[in-house]
Amino acid sequence: MKSNPIFDFFNLHEGEQEPKRVIDDVVKNISFRGANIWILACAILIASVGLNVNSTAVVIGAMLISPLMGPIVGAGFALATFDFELLKKSFKNLMIATAVSLTVSTLYFYLSPFKEVQSELLARTSPNFYDVLIAFFGGVVGAVSVTRLEKGNPIPGVAIATALMPPLCTAGFGLATFNFSYFIGAFYLYSINCFFICFSTFLVIKFLKYSPVTWVDKSYQKRIQYSFTILIFIMVLPSFYFAYDLLKQKRFSQSVEEFINTKFINKGNTLVYKKVSYNSNPKKIELAFLIEKFDSLDIARLNDDLSMFKLYNTQLVIKQNTDDLKKEILSEINAQNKSVSEKDLQIGKLQNELSTFKVGSPKLVAEIKILFPDIENIAIGNVQKYDAENEMKIETVVFYESKTIIDEAKMENWLEQKLDTDLRVMKLGAKSSAKVK
Repeated sequence: MKSNPIFDFFNLHEGEQEPKRVIDDVVKNISFRGANIWILACAILIASVGLNVNSTAVVIGAMLISPLMGPIVGAGFALATFDFELLKKSFKNLMIATAVSLTVSTLYFYLSPFKEVQSELLARTSPNFYDVLIAFFGGVVGAVSVTRLEKGNPIPGVAIATALMPPLCTAGFGLATFNFSYFIGAFYLYSINCFFICFSTFLVIKFLKYSPVTWVDKSYQKRIQYSFTILIFIMVLPSFYFAYDLLKQKRFSQSVEEFINTKFINKGNTLVYKKVSYNSNPKKIELAFLIEKFDSLDIARLNDDLSMFKLYNTQLVIKQNTDDLKKEILSEINAQNKSVSEKDLQIGKLQNELSTFKVGSPKLVAEIKILFPDIENIAIGNVQKYDAENEMKIETVVFYESKTIIDEAKMENWLEQKLDTDLRVMKLGAKSSAKVK
């Protein structure tokens, strides 16, 4: 029978590796012992740090290192070939990997001094239908790549696209901070990724017609198909809700921007403050302007206009009280300041301490050398002086070197006026300079 060139073009059997070799490779990547468990723990730590410092590049690196795909692909192979020993081994190792990952990430976030919720963390707390599509088609690419003679580049791409590590780390963050809504959302995303990678692998291996390890009757095959169907609905239905909610939020944000631009910005009003609360009831849009004032009738009319922009169940609040506005702006600044790292605070503290002991400038030294040209070297600074009662006091001291005798009293008086402080001028190497007043 003559082959169809179109079917040949899409033929998955072209370049396929021998099934026995494929299954041997899959089985090798299932186990989490020795090196694999160390690699997994390190990958989890790297991903946790990346999420903690909001570094996308670090998170991507952790996903490339992670060996988590092995037991998930193994489970798909096992179900497609009715290899129940392989399925048992894959499931057991997936549970071990999940438990280790959750333990390591929870411990890291519990010990970490930085508990701020970064955008990389938030992105893993509300999975939606798009995550289902990514996991499914990523799993298809992964399964097809595993069965090829030439593996090529898809496997690293699948590891990044399906993102198994970040949701597990986010779940660990939820446990460490006792934020169980984050834990549930992130662990649900992880479960979606695991299930649909497994399901797509099952479909690809069925399509390639791998021989079953154990022959089972038709009724048993139908039970597996029914189980998959039920699980698909369980996994997908909540994600549809999250996707719909995300779509509503994006539409609401677009409508808010359109309303603000039409009613205020395009009319020359200068917006200085904006806060949009989507999850409140009613939803709120809080605005403040540089100099423009609105009376109660104007605000009522603007609230009526919200429906024209499909902003239903929404209230517009225009802040015009100066004190209230200052409080809002200060609270925003304080919220941003909380993200300043401990390192930055320590650097600022050290800089303040150093400034306490710094006196004068190159310009001051140049002036001294003009007034007292015989001075060769000079040093000016504050020192800590302790009296007999052990009380500390900051004093200014000037040390100089000169081949000739200079009028120290004159220099002392001039510097006291210049620096507005009491000080002591001392010649280096002179016995009389051993005491500081």
